[in-house]
Parts: sequence; structure tokens; C-alpha cells
Amino acid sequence: MSTRRLRSEDYNDYSSTDVTPEGSPPGGMNGFAHPESYQRFGETNGTTWYQTLIHLLKGNVGTGLLGLPLAVKNAGILLGPLSLLVMGIVAVHCMSILVKCAHHFCRRFQKQFVDYGGAVMYGLESTPVSWLRTHAIWGRRVVGLFLIITQLGFCCVYFVFLADNLRQVVSAANGTTNDCSPNRTVILTSTMDSRLYMLSLLPFVVLLTFIQNLRVLSIFSMLANMAMFVSLVVIYQYIVRDIPDPRDLPLAAAWKTYPLFFGTAIFAFEGIGVVLPLENKMKNPRQFPVILYVGMTIVTILYISLGVLGYLRFGADIQASITLNLPNCWLYQAVKLLFSFGIFFTYAVQFYVPAEIIIPPLVARVSERWGWVINLLLRVALVSVTCALAVLIPRLDIVISLSSALALIFPPLLEIATYYSEGMHPIVIIKDIAISVFGFLGFVVGTYEAVVELVAPTATVVNTTAVMV
Repeated sequence: MSTRRLRSEDYNDYSSTDVTPEGSPPGGMNGFAHPESYQRFGETNGTTWYQTLIHLLKGNVGTGLLGLPLAVKNAGILLGPLSLLVMGIVAVHCMSILVKCAHHFCRRFQKQFVDYGGAVMYGLESTPVSWLRTHAIWGRRVVGLFLIITQLGFCCVYFVFLADNLRQVVSAANGTTNDCSPNRTVILTSTMDSRLYMLSLLPFVVLLTFIQNLRVLSIFSMLANMAMFVSLVVIYQYIVRDIPDPRDLPLAAAWKTYPLFFGTAIFAFEGIGVVLPLENKMKNPRQFPVILYVGMTIVTILYISLGVLGYLRFGADIQASITLNLPNCWLYQAVKLLFSFGIFFTYAVQFYVPAEIIIPPLVARVSERWGWVINLLLRVALVSVTCALAVLIPRLDIVISLSSALALIFPPLLEIATYYSEGMHPIVIIKDIAISVFGFLGFVVGTYEAVVELVAPTATVVNTTAVMV
């Protein structure tokens, strides 16, 4: 199978720069004469359905999962799980809208791949509003910018998570025993600052991002999923024991805390950016819709169950990450390490999207001889930027969780732009507008709460010499 380098003027879809799709007709995609003759081909070396499912789970199950018990507290023991269910359904629906619109433009323009930005650009070109058609290219640019900010933001949060967990394990190592009594006092020892842990992790993360093939990454994703599965089993077996009477918990929390729930929940449903890249890299992309629904059903059930059980078990004492509520013994310290192992490889999946947006157009501007060098240098630079931001702004997760709320705004508007001229049922239009308004209101209110939290964070008292766990 032949390959060719893409010059800057050839670059259209960031997810199709590796290989020529299997079965492409001679002369490229222009060989199709009519939309009716369109067929969707996968890549010869593409991922299987199982590998794609693994990546989809890995791209959605991240650090946000551990914060869902606190999110349920901010919404209420009844309103919280109901809201998670609704948000899960809406998130999956938005993902399916994105895939459907991308397929629509693939058929219409005889293309094998259309990325998120390309779909928005073609959608604006399809609208009856002349101004939007004229400025359609900005649709691609805005979406690309948000994808870069959001996905690299996730990577920054992962740096903070990894460093904090390693620091917690090391600081409590001398007092960690096999005694898992929840009332035992643990004397913490001094250790280096979390920022130094981030810098120590930087070389290993850089080496990880040098792996650019999703088939190879699927092996690491599988190992990461196994590690996170084991850690979650240990967490579940602890929180389901000795659950106190839930009648004291409020069915619905104060409305002032609900935006904090919204931000945490949206941050947990963080996978829309990887949907089209995963679908575009499949050996048989026709299988993707089933994979999407199966994978996101698993994710939603996991989110609701952990959020509810965690809040039921710890009540008002639930902390920002449920791992902080676990006893300080080797079994539960291993949970932190296993989950950190999984997050380490999740970094590569989230990094894949912005890297494939930024790097190929820049590499295409240099000679083939220097292309691989520039590729690696750019990866080093991007990873270093995420590490630097994590060091400078360790609470970046508050802002990024709000930016990811745009995943609820763009897809419904894209569906209207794509199909309005072809005729849409009024109920579908109302549904899309309602989802976008819901996402926008959550974004605005959540932004306000995040700014307040950043300017005047909630005061917490921490004893630096001893911790009751």
C-alpha cells in the first residue's frame, strides 16, 4: 500500500494523514461519480471494533469519574443521578449527531473522512444564510481551537492528578500498613512539591506521545483499562459496605451548588473530541454506531453507580476525589497507583486529537527528510506546554470542565445547519435548540461559579502533620 506526504494545500482531515483508505478507487475519492455510488471504506491497518471500544472507554473514563460522588452531593441524592442519566443521554445523542453529520458530508462530497471542524464548516456552507456561508471556514477554525484547548486542558489536568496521587502515596508511605481501619491516624512525612513530581513525569509522558499508531496505543489502553477496572472494583467493594441511612441526605441540593455539579459532570463526559478520530481510524467504520452506544452505556452506568454509592457511603464528608476518603493502607494506596497508571495512558488518547490537528499541517511545510524530526520536536513542545500550564495553574480542571460544555452546543446547531435546507421536523429543531440553550446556560453559570471559586476558593483546613483516614 502506497503512502504520500500531504502538502499544506492538501490538508483537509487531520485524522486521515497516515495511510490511504483500503479499497479507495483509482484516482482517489473523486473517482466516485454520484453520491448514490458512495461506499465507506476503512483503513487497511485500522483498528478493530474491540480496539475502538477500548479507546472509547479510555477516552471517556478519566479523572472526572472520581469526582462524581461530590457532584452528586452538589445536586442531591435524587436529582444528581437523574441529571447524570439525562446528561449521559444528551452527550451520547450529541456524539451520534456529530457522526451522522460527518457521514452526510462524506457522501455528499465523496470523501472518506470528515473531521469535527470540517463537518461544522460544511454545515455552515449548507445554511441559507449568506453571511454564514461566506465565513464557513471560521467554523473549522473555531472548532479546532476549542478542541485544542479542551483536549490539551485534559492533559494538563492529568499531569496534576498524577503528581498529586504520587505525592500522597509517597508522603504516607512510612505510615502505610496492612491495617485498613478507617479511624487510624497517619503521620505524613515531608516530600517534594507536586510541581517537581510533574517535572519528573515529563520525560515519560513525552516518550508515551511518540507512539502515534492507534493500534499500538490500544494495547496500552487495554492495560490501562484493566488497571482502572481493578481499582474501581476495590473502590466499589469498600463503599458498598456499611452504607448509612440515606434518609438524612437531601433529595435535591441548593440550586447554588448545581452549577458545580454541571461542571464536574460535563468534565466526566469528556470524550466527544475523540469520537470522529476513532471512527475514522477503524478498519470497518460501519460498526462504529453500535460501539458508540455500547461504550457510552457502560460509561453512563459506571458514572451513576459510583456517584450515587460514593455519596451514600460518605455523605457530607465526601471529598473532591473519592480516593481521598479511602483508608490509608497498602490496598487502597494501590488503588491510587493503579488509577494513576490508567490516567497516564489516557493522556496519550486525549493528546492524539490536538496533535493530529496541529502537527500534520506544520510537518507538511518542511521536506520529507526533516518531517519526522519536526514531528517529534512538536510533540515534545506540546507536552512541555501542558506540563508548564499544570505547574503554573494547578486548578485548571475548573476552567477546562466548563470549556468542554461546548460539546453540548456545537453538535445540535450543526444538525440544524446541515439539514435545515433539506427540511427538518419542527420538533427536531426545538430539540436541538433546547440542547444548545441548556449547554450555553450551563457554560455561562458554570463559568461564573468557576471564576468565583478561582478568585475566592472555599477555605479548607488541612493538618500538615497528621491526617485521619
